[in-house]
Formats: sequence, C-alpha cells, structure tokens
Amino acid sequence: MNPYHSGRERHTGLRLLPWLCLALAGAASLLLGSVSLPFGNLGQILLDTSGEQTVWGYIFYMVRMPKALTALLAGAALAAAGLQMQTLFLNPLAGPFVLGINAGASLGVAAVLLAGGPAVSILGGTLAFAGSVGATGAAVAGAGLVLALVLLMAHRVSVTTLIVLGLMLSYVVSAVVSLLMYFSHPERIQAFLAWSFGSFGGVTWQDLRLLAPAVVLGLVLAWLAIKPLNALLLGEDHALSLGIDVGRMRWLVLLSASLLAGAVTAFAGPVAFIGVAVPHLARSLLRTADHRALLPACLALGGLVALLADLVAQLPGTQTVLPLNAVTAVFGAPVVIWALLRRPDAQAAFTS
Repeated sequence: MNPYHSGRERHTGLRLLPWLCLALAGAASLLLGSVSLPFGNLGQILLDTSGEQTVWGYIFYMVRMPKALTALLAGAALAAAGLQMQTLFLNPLAGPFVLGINAGASLGVAAVLLAGGPAVSILGGTLAFAGSVGATGAAVAGAGLVLALVLLMAHRVSVTTLIVLGLMLSYVVSAVVSLLMYFSHPERIQAFLAWSFGSFGGVTWQDLRLLAPAVVLGLVLAWLAIKPLNALLLGEDHALSLGIDVGRMRWLVLLSASLLAGAVTAFAGPVAFIGVAVPHLARSLLRTADHRALLPACLALGGLVALLADLVAQLPGTQTVLPLNAVTAVFGAPVVIWALLRRPDAQAAFTS
C-alpha cells in the first residue's frame, strides 16, 4: 500500500472521532475528581474566573484546569515525539525517550532531591543552584545537557548508532542516579520516587507559561518535518532523490522530539508509554502512514489518553491517587503488544 496514501476516502467522522472524545474527556476531567463539581452550578463556577469567590471556583480554575491543560499538552507532545522517533528509526518500539532525554531530566531532579550525602553534596549543590526554581529547573538543565550531546552526535553517526548511543547514555545516567539514591536519606528517596511516578497535578499557571511555549515550539518543528518524514518512509536514498537534506531533517526531528519530551519530563515527570502507544493507535484508526494525517490524530489521541489516564489515576469520588505511570503502563503495554502481534514486520508498521 502506498505510504503517501492519506486516508481521505475514510469517513470524515472517523477522523473527527478523537477530537470529539477529547472534548468529552476534557469536560470529565474538569468536573470529576475527589470532589465532584455540581453540573447544575456550572454557570456559577464558570463566572468565578478568579477562583476566589467559591470553593468550586477555586477547584475548577486553580486545580482542575491547569491539570487538564497540562495533560493535553503532555499527551500531545509525547505522542508527536513518539511518532517522529518511530519514523526516524523505523522502529515500532521507539519512543520520545529513546535518546535518553528523560534520563537526563531524572539526573537533574535526582541531584537536587537526593543531594545531602557526602559523596554527592558538590554535584547536588551545583545543579540545585543552576536550577534555582527547584526540581523543574534541574530537570530542564539535565534534559538540555543530554539534548546537546545528542545533537552533537547526530552529525557524526547513523540513526542506528544514535539509538544505541542513546540507550548507553541512559544506562550511564541511571547508574549515576542509583549511586545518588544509595548515598541519600530515605525521605529524599521518597521525594524522588514520587516525582518518578509522573503527575499532571503539580503544574501551576505560572509553570504553564513555560511549558506551553516549549510544547508549541516543538510541535511547530514537528509540523515542518512532515514532508521529510513522509519521504523517509521509503528510505534515505529515496529521500535524497527528492532533494531532502537528510542530515538537516534528522537534526530537525531530534530537536523537536527532544524539546517535546524534555519539557514534559521537566514539569510532569517521566510519563511513560503514551509516546510509544499512541502513534500505533493513530495508524490503526486511519490506516495510513502519511504524517499529514497522523500528526493531528496523534495530538488528539495523545491528549485524550493523557486525560483518561489522569482521570483513572484520580479515582473520582475517593481520596486515593494512583501513580500516573502505573495507569499509562496498564493501557500502553497491551496496545504495543497488540500492534507488534498484528504487524510483526516492523517496516510494515510504517509503510502500510
């Protein structure tokens, strides 16, 4: 089947379905939680734009809305980054964190939250100073460092070698984090583990002023890479024959995916499986490999999955909150397994 087939003969309603479901999930995430907001008072809640007049208004505008927007941005960003990585490496298991970006962010957070032992006080103090805004600043610094290394290596090695180098880099960083945990106090380890579970609830309106522009910039770069990625589906030689600068295209994709994954990890923690599973869902829904159709579908499905995962993690009507990564893994792993069993040929997963 032609990989450039855009699936336009597919029913329009099928392509709009993810957006409709996204709107419904967004409404549910705003109204449901440990405290369910009364639908009959929705007009009064919406008018309390300051969140200061009523308790419901505060919950809606200061708690639920930032969390919902964060989930939308994070889901869309991770799904777009995963789509780009899977196409670039032609690997159905490639995700937004395949290059070690989340490992770099984890190292920054670990150095700040776990610092205190004699063996890591200098390193922790340095990163804590560099990320004066706390764990978020340290995560940005760590992800940025790994991003710089990845972009530096991208000019010198093939994509196959690059994914191996990213994996090795992740192992090294994970080893350093393990050492930091070994020399840390139990309460500091507890704080780091809480961050590693992932959460959309800790992001404030002020944080969104940094997260949203970073995600938008990454998505703009992803949109600019649509044509080169479509050409790459038939191999680098075909892309070169079409006049595509493969080296420049690779740098553009890596920058976009790294920016998207790094920003989300810095603010919401290492949210797993969304970036790997959602592109497979989009391909199965639209039955196309054309990124002009896949990228918008991934944005909608990514936001939808993130909202649903957060809603499940909140266990509406109770005070219990499940780890977000546990919920995304329960959803994401079966999707990836299903995709691999359905299309065991990795190449067919992208060109059919």
